[in-house]
Amino acid sequence: MANKRDYYETLGIPRNATDAEIKKAYRRLAMKYHPDRNTGDANAEEKFKEAKEAYDILSDDRKRTAYDQFGHAGVDPRAGVGPGGAGGFGPGGFGDIFDSVFGDIFGGGVGRGGVRQRVFRGADLRYDLDLTLEDAVAGTTIKIRVPKLIACHECHGSGAKKGSAPVNCPTCNGQGQVRMQQGIFSLQQTCPQCRGKGKIIKDPCGVCRGQGRVRETRTVSVKIPPGVDVGDRIRLTGEGEAGENGGPPGDLYVHVNVLEHPIFKRDGTDLHCDVPISFTTATLGGELELPTLDGRIKLKIPPETQSGKLFRLRGKGVRSVRVSTKGDLLCRVMVETPVNLTRQQKDLLREFDRSVNEDGRQHNPQALSWLDGVKKFFEGMTH
Repeated sequence: MANKRDYYETLGIPRNATDAEIKKAYRRLAMKYHPDRNTGDANAEEKFKEAKEAYDILSDDRKRTAYDQFGHAGVDPRAGVGPGGAGGFGPGGFGDIFDSVFGDIFGGGVGRGGVRQRVFRGADLRYDLDLTLEDAVAGTTIKIRVPKLIACHECHGSGAKKGSAPVNCPTCNGQGQVRMQQGIFSLQQTCPQCRGKGKIIKDPCGVCRGQGRVRETRTVSVKIPPGVDVGDRIRLTGEGEAGENGGPPGDLYVHVNVLEHPIFKRDGTDLHCDVPISFTTATLGGELELPTLDGRIKLKIPPETQSGKLFRLRGKGVRSVRVSTKGDLLCRVMVETPVNLTRQQKDLLREFDRSVNEDGRQHNPQALSWLDGVKKFFEGMTH
């Protein structure tokens, strides 16, 4: 008990806070630290538990009075002071407390007369969307067709036939859960008859057969922001499957895949492309017309350009959804070896080769340097 934080401090409220202020403070903290929103975060889970414990005490008049008089000892059953402990008050424990505050969000609620009517959020859906590089870079709006469960138009999601309504489950009395006594222990389990819904349908809807939902394919418009890339995910709130018992719908997550482009390869904000050039252009120089995603551009090839040389065209790449500056276009020139030569063309090349070799190292310095290295390598092996 000595290490426990003050409950008012935990919720961030004054000691004279009203019931509404206590509930509001707890709701804010529970939304922030709920395990569903902080998967794998042990610190968030601990803060969530602390907030639940504080709310359990301060939202109950008897517990709050005992806490104000005796501190943590007043609500700890082991201390023998006050009306009881934080976890031992009432039949439902933390689960009931949490449902009473967050029933409309996390799957439970209190209906008329204090009877719980459990609602369930709809499932999230995933859609894999293939985009061209041009659409991914420029952004676009695309309509997709998504099969999903929607609220039945006949019964409006109740599952009951027109003129009738679901009734409280007789097994759990509308609670959605039942208690099983095993010796000195009392266990709470999902009701086997209504499967946790708290309601049963005696006269089911003929369209959805009592399910409250039907499967239908809906057309959804997806706005693609400029600069999306492979692996990016677009969330469409409320476009998932319909909830049960009036629960909120899930979300639709559109996962982006960018198709392979015939010319460009994307790397972040940069674009890469290979440009074949002729032996003559590489030797004498020239000018090429290159495509970009913004239009055509001229690339000047200097004389004596070697195969594999990389040219960087700044600002001719793409923008990312995360970075405002544009990347570069990197063009690698590849000297293409002539094919399908005539006899005359071959003779001319042989004559050219003889002419080049007569001048020694002047025309092929890299080749001759490599041959010198090979010669030294083998001479070293003989010693």
